[in-house]
Amino acid sequence: MKLRNGPHGVHLFDRDTGINVLLDEIRPDRNAWSKAPRQVSIALLNLCDLHCGYCYAPKHKACLTPAQVLAWLQELDQAGCLGVGFGGGEPTLHPQFADICQQAAANTQMAITFTTHGHRLSQGLLDQLQGAVHFVRVSVDGVDATYERLRGRKFTALRQNLDRLSARIRLGINVVVNQHTVAELDQLAAMAADVGARELLLLPQQPTASVAGLDATSCQQLQDWVSSYDGPVRLAVSEAGADGLPTCDPLPDERGLQAYAHIDATGRLRASSYGTAAVAIEHTGVMHALARLRTISTIQREATT
Repeated sequence: MKLRNGPHGVHLFDRDTGINVLLDEIRPDRNAWSKAPRQVSIALLNLCDLHCGYCYAPKHKACLTPAQVLAWLQELDQAGCLGVGFGGGEPTLHPQFADICQQAAANTQMAITFTTHGHRLSQGLLDQLQGAVHFVRVSVDGVDATYERLRGRKFTALRQNLDRLSARIRLGINVVVNQHTVAELDQLAAMAADVGARELLLLPQQPTASVAGLDATSCQQLQDWVSSYDGPVRLAVSEAGADGLPTCDPLPDERGLQAYAHIDATGRLRASSYGTAAVAIEHTGVMHALARLRTISTIQREATT
């Protein structure tokens, strides 16, 4: 199991099973806390072959190299990061995606995960990823006609890929919750259970240049649904959309850049994919960029208080 020190104690994590153990009777000195965020997401590229109107990902051309990504991951691994989530764009469009996952798994102790629309999960790709990827998040916004209208792909084809994936790698289902999908959460939860998903991640729609955020009526519908939910699949919610929902944070003092950071497809480090402050990761490495970003974030907080 990998060990991480933090304000709540010694955190042990097994990437193969997903088991987390917190030894909270041991409180490491602040100077001994792990320096890296607990989790990092990396947009390998901005390219995607879907055109969802509510997508917030950048659309300008950008793509990271395997050498860049693996060097950053080795730094983060040594500094106590527990997992990396590859995204984009659509990460499976990266020409060296499988190789990146294989090398990341072989050369670090981190959990390797990625988020995908699911339509490129061929048998051949899964053959390459099995054993190198520990969890896959598949974005499924609505079911049947709703999904096909929003995503522009056949829902039956997605279902076939989910069945293929579930036989090989643990998975979770992500859903952007908006006025179109909120009424189909029961069906989505049932589908998640049917394919053996370990988690249903709710992503209340965030405002972009082309769409508004989740409207008040849909927000109330979401809150009501979560309050009455009694299904077998564990619910989770994005931090950006958690207001008004019952949440449980086992590590409430491990926040901000201690908990999470994002690297975009141009090689800039941010507090999140929505974060406005960004620091380019230069030859000095990702941990040096993280220290600079922490300084900027501290200055910004002090300026608003």
